[in-house]
Amino acid sequence: MSASLKSEIRHDWTAEEVRHLLELPFNDLLFQAQAVHRAHFNPNEVQVSTLLSIKTGACPEDCKYCPQSGHYNTGLEKEKLLEIEKVVGEARQARESGATRFCMGAAWRNPNAKNMPYVLEMVKQVKDLGLETCMTLGMLTADQAEALAGAGLDYYNHNLDTSENFYGQIITTRTYADRLETLQNVRDAGMKVCCGGILGMGESELDRAELLCQLANLPEHPESIPINMLVRVEGTPLENEEELEPFEFIRMIAVARIMMPRSHVRLSAGRENMNEQMQALCFFAGANSIFYGEKLLTTPNPETNRDMRLFAKLGIRPEQRQQCQDEDLQEQALLQAVEVKRREAEMFYDAADER
Repeated sequence: MSASLKSEIRHDWTAEEVRHLLELPFNDLLFQAQAVHRAHFNPNEVQVSTLLSIKTGACPEDCKYCPQSGHYNTGLEKEKLLEIEKVVGEARQARESGATRFCMGAAWRNPNAKNMPYVLEMVKQVKDLGLETCMTLGMLTADQAEALAGAGLDYYNHNLDTSENFYGQIITTRTYADRLETLQNVRDAGMKVCCGGILGMGESELDRAELLCQLANLPEHPESIPINMLVRVEGTPLENEEELEPFEFIRMIAVARIMMPRSHVRLSAGRENMNEQMQALCFFAGANSIFYGEKLLTTPNPETNRDMRLFAKLGIRPEQRQQCQDEDLQEQALLQAVEVKRREAEMFYDAADER
């Protein structure tokens, strides 16, 4: 692979090209993916994020993979929107555990006018902790996207889940066009996009290729691309779906890295079922982001200590948020400027104002 190819940003991929990449000999594919990864990222750093469910269950959507759907009996208890103080407390704990981004998810079709003020305040207070903020709340209107951006939200997650052709077999209560419209509203509001899909729902290789094409051919590549492996939850229509072959998952990570070289590719749902060797291969293939903590919304996630032990074995360290450092420097400079102004006020007086 030439240096120019490694740095090329494309938005004109075809499914045939992607299928060719997916079918490369495994070592050749990982070699290409690792070369691209090293051209754009430190290969020994992984972004660490924490995800909190701020409103659980009773979602009106019928996503066949989701235990939060009100259409299925999965034993998941419905919960109300969390109090702001509890969310901020969880964010503070996540920061202390090494997370640089805090993601908040609500099981809604879309946020309503009653809940928006609470959501906006959550964003503001989590942002004040110095964390990057991310939310997934369902569909957004243009006005809602503008409000979230105004509150300081950095990222909005809205997955495409699968190809447009296979989508109707997984979800019927929301169209593919609805999802693309929300992504455009997020972009237009100036926020960054977190968007990916789920593997192992019965889709074909062509469906996977078309999903990656859809993501890579967006006007701008998503800054974060979560690649999820189906978590088969009892009570959902996909509970008996055949288990995904691990090498097929790793191939998708590698091709996502090649096609979207400057994006963070995230190991997301399903990581609990991956052994250390599979995760290591995913990191080598170009994955450089994980969710950290015991739960991923409502399904298990590897324990924090286990993640850190794996990082130590692989010589990986958590990626530091550069923006945090810049904000600290800006704050210090501002405080210094304020102090200089205060001292000047003490040293000089306005003679014309003497009485």
